[in-house]
Amino acid sequence: MGLANFERSVQSPDHSSFHLERMGLLLDRLGRPHLAVPAVHVAGTKGKGSTAAMIASVLTAQGYTVGLYTSPHLHRTVERIRVGMEPIAPDHFAALVYDLWPVVESVGANGPYGEVTFFEMLTAMAFVWFERIGADFQVVEVGLGGRLDATNVVAPEVCVITHISLDHVNTLGGTVELIAREKAGIIKRGVPVVAAPQPEVALRVFREVAAERDAPLIEVGSIKRWRRLSFDQTGQSLELDGRHGVRSLRIPLLGTHQMENAATAVTAVETMADNGTELSDDAISKGLETVRWPARMQVFSRGGRRVVVDGAHNPHSARRLVEALREHFDFRGVALVFGSLRGHSHSGMLGELRHLSPRVFAVRSRDPRSLESRAIEEAARSLGLAVMPGPENVAAAVRRALGLAGEADLVVVAGSLTVAAEAIEEIDGVEPELYPYLAGDARAG
Repeated sequence: MGLANFERSVQSPDHSSFHLERMGLLLDRLGRPHLAVPAVHVAGTKGKGSTAAMIASVLTAQGYTVGLYTSPHLHRTVERIRVGMEPIAPDHFAALVYDLWPVVESVGANGPYGEVTFFEMLTAMAFVWFERIGADFQVVEVGLGGRLDATNVVAPEVCVITHISLDHVNTLGGTVELIAREKAGIIKRGVPVVAAPQPEVALRVFREVAAERDAPLIEVGSIKRWRRLSFDQTGQSLELDGRHGVRSLRIPLLGTHQMENAATAVTAVETMADNGTELSDDAISKGLETVRWPARMQVFSRGGRRVVVDGAHNPHSARRLVEALREHFDFRGVALVFGSLRGHSHSGMLGELRHLSPRVFAVRSRDPRSLESRAIEEAARSLGLAVMPGPENVAAAVRRALGLAGEADLVVVAGSLTVAAEAIEEIDGVEPELYPYLAGDARAG
């Protein structure tokens, strides 16, 4: 498939590369499937995938047929298009490609906006599939930013904005305010918007844009209170108190930030219920308890050693990871398998992770955008961290870290979702998609 794929491009795309005209033309040619299913639109820097999955799981528990569209995938492209928590079957995915390809080619060849991108085609495929199966709702995660993202064509029942922090600064801007303005681009006239707890500068932006568009703004941090009741390595129980009463909930995801995501997801579905969607308390409890979202503080045990895999890929998420590890685990030392993508702050992440005093195994994933392990080693040494010799291949580094870790130690994998995915493939025996014609995937093995 010869489509431009900015997700695997070694160059950070300039924001001028993004617009909605081509996506609009493509969807018009396909019969406007994006408007056929009521949507929940989720943007944010951190937690948007987890929050989207929680919302989809709750609606599924109520008995609705729910489409869930997220990005990127961990192991296989089909993971991006789900019904409930289950990825689309490969034969259905292939049929969508076959059906849409002539339209995609026509829009690229005959339209005024150039070639359709990989992400645009996948987004259109999701909309078509959700319409075909007669979904009751579609939960759609923004890919990048919000305002000019290809998903920002839906007519949502509710918009959700999770926590904002600095990320993709080369594309979205170098301040929280600039990034918040891009995320606020999903706010629609008259449509409720649920905002997770935010830096004050981000909240000011959301209040301003919501007021301009007559969109009711529900600030989770103002109407909800939550506290952890108990936890183990399979999840945590919490009490959530808000205008709909007190709920006792369990989520199979670790970390204080996941309680925040759960509060945001519950606020979103409660807002839908306030506007007429049938939703029971049991569905909220069951949906949260059964949600699955891997590579987010995911815990494994191998050879008597504990492994925590997390897709933390910016300094804020690395700080949250450190906090969560200290909250949930007793450990002596940390063997850190760490790799980053170019354009992400590997030094900033290591600056947060250094509080664990880790031994660092610098790795480079198969992704063409992955940063050279040498740059990670230099950054780690400049912070006074011990750098362990060994292969830059993720799977081999995980094996080496497991071999060197003591029984009281933790093996932690972080730095990017691509590194997290390759670690899970090694630990759990997952068969990945490989692209041998791309230079980055030549490092498989």
